[in-house]
Parts: sequence; structure tokens; C-alpha cells
Amino acid sequence: MPQSTLKAALWMMGSLTAILMMAISGREASRELNVFQIMEMRSLIGLAMLYPLVRSSGGVRSMKTSRIWQHLGRNAAHYAGQFAWLQALSMIPLAQVIAIEFTTPAWTALMAVAFLGERLNIWRILTIILGIVGVVIIVRPGIGSVETGQLIVLGAAFTFGISFTMVKSLTRTDSVVKIIFWMLIIQSAIGLLPALHVWQWPSLHVLPWVVIIAFTGTFSHFCMAKALQYADATVVIPMDFLRVPLMAVLGWLIYAERVDMFTALGAVLILSGNLLNLKNRTSVRNKDAVSLSQS
Repeated sequence: MPQSTLKAALWMMGSLTAILMMAISGREASRELNVFQIMEMRSLIGLAMLYPLVRSSGGVRSMKTSRIWQHLGRNAAHYAGQFAWLQALSMIPLAQVIAIEFTTPAWTALMAVAFLGERLNIWRILTIILGIVGVVIIVRPGIGSVETGQLIVLGAAFTFGISFTMVKSLTRTDSVVKIIFWMLIIQSAIGLLPALHVWQWPSLHVLPWVVIIAFTGTFSHFCMAKALQYADATVVIPMDFLRVPLMAVLGWLIYAERVDMFTALGAVLILSGNLLNLKNRTSVRNKDAVSLSQS
């Protein structure tokens, strides 16, 4: 598929909106339900929501894939990351969750270079360095007490990096619908027994939150996978940098959470690295386009 930064950005806007909604819904649902049950319901409901797209793509038979092991590996990593992310939502402020999660581009950049053959230039190196420094400032090891939720989100960011890199690889051979279909099937299987162990019927109050999680959790990945078809993994992931300030605003408006100086400074450093990487990539493509028009 032809590369297009604009189309990738538009799909990422959809992914960003869905993730913000999922964060709020995840916190509300976790007040009553165990995270294992939330994730299982999300996968099963999401599968029902995806069916019209599966049918329009040729039905279940068209979902056959020759890369089942890659799907299994990708979804094992993503399930672990999603579980950690949802767990952390109830442990630390929303702004911290999202800020630390934004080290995902650094992990993704390293893995894309190692496994997808993408190039690591000075700007991507700077993204990684600023990401690491930003997390150190937020967590402040040796100065303040490191909260368990902070470490959990850092682990989630690492596994998300694995997942996003494998999605980029899968988009080379499998359709977006097929990738999401196998995500829901595999993650339903992974979480079935743990969910049954802690199962309780959700109340009428919490059920709408679970449905929102299912919708946003499924279609945020659809938007992300579509974006990855139009641009490299190291370009797509930094595009949702607005998630940090927007989540901080939502945390303040809905939960009266205040953003401390260390979280703000760390987030600025992490986002600055991502923005420099994105700006450089756009400049390179513009120069390439000018060179082609002059040749």
C-alpha cells in the first residue's frame, strides 16, 4: 500500500480518541469487576462487533492465515500489556499512566530496527534517550518511593512495543480485519480460564462501561493497524502524542487529579523526543518528494 503520513495521521486520530475513552471506561469498570473478566468480556463483545467487517471481507473462511505463530506471539505480548495497563489505571493518576506508556515508541524503534530492518538515525536515538530520561524523572528512583503502578505501566509499554512491531510485520501479508479477528480469538482463549475463576455478573451500572471498552479496544486497534499500513512503525506510534495532555485534562476534570512538576517535565521530554522524530521524518519525505519532482 502506498505510504501516506496524512492518512496514517487520520487513522491515528481515531485510535487516540478510542484509547482515551477506553482509559476512562477501564477505570470505572475496574471499580466492580476483576481485570481478567473485563478483558474477556471485551474480547467476546468485540468479536461480535467485528463480525460485520469479517463478513464483508469474505467471511470466517477468509480469515485463514499462514502466520498463526506470529499472531500468537503478538497477542500474548499484547494481552500482558493490556492487562498491566488496565491494572495500573486504578493505581496511579491517569497522566502518569499515559506519560510512562509513551516510552512505547522508544521500545518500538529499537525492535523495528532489530526485526523489521528499519533504520535507526540520530533523531530516533534522541527519542529513545529522552524517553528514558523522562521516565526516570517521573518515577524518581532513589529520591521518592517508586510506586508499583509506575513499574507495571513501564512493563506494559515494553510489551506494547513488541506488539506494535509485530503488527507492522503482519500488515505486510494480512489484512487489518484479519489481524483484529485473530487478536480477539486468541485473547479470548488466553483469558477464558482466569476470567471464569473470578467471574461475577456485572451490574447495570458497569455494563455500559464494559461495552465501551469492547468497542474502543477493538477499533483502536483497527485504526492503529490501518495507520501502520500507511507509515513505518517508528512514525505512526509517536503521532498520538496528544494523548498525554488530553489524559491529564480528563484526569483533572473527572477525578480532580493534579499533575505534579515531575510528571509534567518527564512528559515534556518524552513527547519532545517523539515530536523531533516525527518532524524529521516529515522533512525527509518532503525532500524526497521535491527531488522526485525535479528529476
